[in-house]
Amino acid sequence: MQIQQFLPYAQIIVAAILITVILLQQGKAAMGGSFGQSGEFSTTRRGPEKHLFTLTIVFGILFIGLAILNLLV
Repeated sequence: MQIQQFLPYAQIIVAAILITVILLQQGKAAMGGSFGQSGEFSTTRRGPEKHLFTLTIVFGILFIGLAILNLLV
């Protein structure tokens, strides 16, 4: 299987995972913002929230890398 055939499928899979991870992160902040609460407080990420944040960065970088690679090939 050539890389030109594999890249679009890989990009779709990474995009679906990235969307899922972003939606899992939206929890409390989105609910408060939708009802007019300002949410102007500082918190540190701990546990699963920190892992979701890290996964978002990793899959975002992977998606951009695959998009650039798809353009170059």
